[in-house]
Amino acid sequence: MNQPSVVEALVKQLLAGATPEEGRALLDGLLSGQVSSIFEKLHTDQAPTLRPPPADVRGFRVRLDLLHAKPPVWRRLDLPGDLTLPQVHDVIQAAMGWTDSHLHRFRTGSDVRAPYFVTTFDIEEGEDGLLEDDVRLDQLLAGDGDSLWYEYDFGDGWEHLLKVEEVLDEPPATVRCLAGRMACPPEDCGGIGGFEELAAWVRSGYDDTLLPENFDDAAHAREWAPMDWHPDHFDVDEVNSALPLALAEPGAVTGELAHLLAQRGSQGLREVLSRPLSHWPTDVSDDEADRLTETYRLLLEVVGDGVALTSAGYLPPTAVERFAVDAGVTGWWIGKANREDLTPPVAAARESARALGLVTVRKGRLNPSAAGARACQDPQALLQHIVGRLPLGTKDFDRQSGWMALAVAASGAPAEDWHAMISDLLFDIGWRTSRDSYSPPTAHSTTLTVLETLAGATRAGWRVTGTDLAVAATSRRVIRGR
Repeated sequence: MNQPSVVEALVKQLLAGATPEEGRALLDGLLSGQVSSIFEKLHTDQAPTLRPPPADVRGFRVRLDLLHAKPPVWRRLDLPGDLTLPQVHDVIQAAMGWTDSHLHRFRTGSDVRAPYFVTTFDIEEGEDGLLEDDVRLDQLLAGDGDSLWYEYDFGDGWEHLLKVEEVLDEPPATVRCLAGRMACPPEDCGGIGGFEELAAWVRSGYDDTLLPENFDDAAHAREWAPMDWHPDHFDVDEVNSALPLALAEPGAVTGELAHLLAQRGSQGLREVLSRPLSHWPTDVSDDEADRLTETYRLLLEVVGDGVALTSAGYLPPTAVERFAVDAGVTGWWIGKANREDLTPPVAAARESARALGLVTVRKGRLNPSAAGARACQDPQALLQHIVGRLPLGTKDFDRQSGWMALAVAASGAPAEDWHAMISDLLFDIGWRTSRDSYSPPTAHSTTLTVLETLAGATRAGWRVTGTDLAVAATSRRVIRGR
């Protein structure tokens, strides 16, 4: 739609039949900006114009620029033309290094009032418009110089320009990055101005006189910034490693985890659930079930038909010592391992068994629950009971931390990486420490304790390592709701 002609037509309509006084009032209103909203609404209510999808899919070599950044921050990409806009969004996030923690918008012009596509979030908020989900890139771009604008994080206001440098006769088999320059700004750094201040401080060798004012001190800034971040860093191989994960479809999940996956800031979770092992089966052999459930079966054997607790509510020393020996705790624990309050591995096993509904406390006795009594001699039944109880916790953080632990374990990530990965995922979906808004929370949850117990932590000194395929399969069974 041609904006000047619209304005002219509207002005003529408004002036037609108006008295001289009314005409002057309209002119005064236009000059003072009092009626500018009329024209802004006309402008923003325009729908984007789409080409029909071409019969033959082609590719585009594009340059993606972060606008207003000096020195320029850019990436050169080869893209198939049949990518949908949500997929282009994922590509931009991965290529630049963003974490998908904020809203975004695609526009067909440089003006912020240019026609744009709405997202599912916009629709949920009651906004009307053309949904981006089914729009293909080749319905917007066709020839050299064609452009698409992308805004990310309406607070910091990161504006990007995607411009066609070359039309490729054949679409690339995969999205790939050919070149680029400079690192992506850290999330929530305050827009271009904050980015420039932070970059100047890092380039200076962390000169205190250049420390951005929003940080208390250099230690605070270093803790907040991404690890090893430097504004001049760019590695094309890192980008090409991230791009396939960004476009991979996550494995099937259910319940609250599916809801968390659909939230903003879930790109890290999506990448974890898109890993190859996240798509593997959920079968666990009888031998594997026997190994995984050993700690809980040994505890149920010690409890028997019930055991009287001490006056302080702990297991009696003979029970603690028997379990510690049978479960392998004495092989690495420093101490006599005959008091529950001084032997945390025993206390952790008991507390997680209670959270799983395998044991109960009543009238000063620790008793097996009905489910625990039924399953104590059947490893597969016991494992299925555990699957049915996970994740544990009634508070939002405990439960969501449990879901992140299950997702990480299901992906086949090595156990030594679990804590760091879970903390990062919790940070991505909005959780922080109580100390400040920049630090990721601890990964600890009762669900994580259970997974580490299944992986043999009681015998391994709490230092489980490597990928346990049976634990991964068990975790996949939970997140798929089976």
